[in-house]
Amino acid sequence: MISYITPETKDQIMKMWKVCFGDSQPYFDIYFREKYRNENTLAYFEGEKVVASLQLLHYNFTYCDTEIPIAYISGACTLPEARKKGYMAELLMRTFHELVRKDIPVSLLVPEEDWLLGFYNKYGYAQTFDKGQDLLSLRNLLEKHPDNLRAAYAEFNTLFRDQEMTVQKTFDDFRVVIEEAAGYDYPPKKSLTGMARVIDARMLLELFAMKHPDKSFSLEVTDPILSQNNLFIAINEGKVSDTKSEFTIHLHLTIYDLAQALLGYHTSQNQTLFKDVFPEHQPQMHFMME
Repeated sequence: MISYITPETKDQIMKMWKVCFGDSQPYFDIYFREKYRNENTLAYFEGEKVVASLQLLHYNFTYCDTEIPIAYISGACTLPEARKKGYMAELLMRTFHELVRKDIPVSLLVPEEDWLLGFYNKYGYAQTFDKGQDLLSLRNLLEKHPDNLRAAYAEFNTLFRDQEMTVQKTFDDFRVVIEEAAGYDYPPKKSLTGMARVIDARMLLELFAMKHPDKSFSLEVTDPILSQNNLFIAINEGKVSDTKSEFTIHLHLTIYDLAQALLGYHTSQNQTLFKDVFPEHQPQMHFMME
């Protein structure tokens, strides 16, 4: 059975976290005080015992000049004795339908290990964020604004707020990032390897069309999990329509391909698939309490 966590079952999530992850006690305390919420935690139960779970953390993401809501999957784990039973797959399927219900068009995550890229591929997630770009020094930022966290946040926010394909942070998000970094003496930070899963293809394509009124093409999308994403549409003069009309460019994209197309992930390197339709970007995933 899958259900959201209640106050009575939260303790099981906390115990599971300690079994599955090697986080320090300070990190654990910050996460469960600042990020964790029962109402955002889905769990798989064997009887009354929680054996697998994940949390949905809510952020905004700048996409085609619009800030859209996204759900960032955190703490996805299964107890060792309950693994290889398909519980995480069932949790992900339920998650997608919950996000549809909540009108959240995209899910993001950071795979803890490289092999998880292949695992999440099976559920429509595609790598859309690269690891390695150096980020600003939080220590230097705070030294510029001694005893004024809001001024430090204002500068931090200025660096990222207007950047396309970027996860945005509120002041409270920033405050938590600073608290976590302080516990590790402000280590250097780099951008993270990340993945995206399109939940509402039509909404994202409508935003893309409005941003690129010069683009004209037809597109067929296939999604084996979310039937509403199986689309045949045309994009022309800033609008999306259902049509069977012929266009010079016609694309066939899986839901996996669509995530990379819409976020502009190395699209210039795959002209066979993207045909110069989708501009290249450098999506950013950073400061996610990793």
